[in-house]
Amino acid sequence: MKLSKSEEELMNHLWKLETAMMKDLIEAYEDPKPATTTIATLLKRMQVKQFVDYKQLGRSREYFPLVKKKDYFSKHVNGLIKNFFNDSASQFASFFTQETNLTKEELEKLKTIIDSEIKKK
Repeated sequence: MKLSKSEEELMNHLWKLETAMMKDLIEAYEDPKPATTTIATLLKRMQVKQFVDYKQLGRSREYFPLVKKKDYFSKHVNGLIKNFFNDSASQFASFFTQETNLTKEELEKLKTIIDSEIKKK
């Protein structure tokens, strides 16, 4: 299941905090901060989608992610490759390296990462 842009932004704050009360999540936003009701609505939707859950602590709730950031974005990158690059990682890599403003140093670092992964296989 996919998150909306607003839900994704909130999820990023929760991933960074690991666990958070409502006030912690609101404080994580830059000004103008969203309303408490907005955050509560997003959290409820994300709970229904099984991305977050909470522990009841008295009258407050401590929220925590049920999905790891790496798993969420890995699924999205794989979907992107499948849907836009004919399920070809090499087409994706070609597009990524040619159409972004990567420096020579960044490209060399990518090459090192790829070379390391090749050795593992």
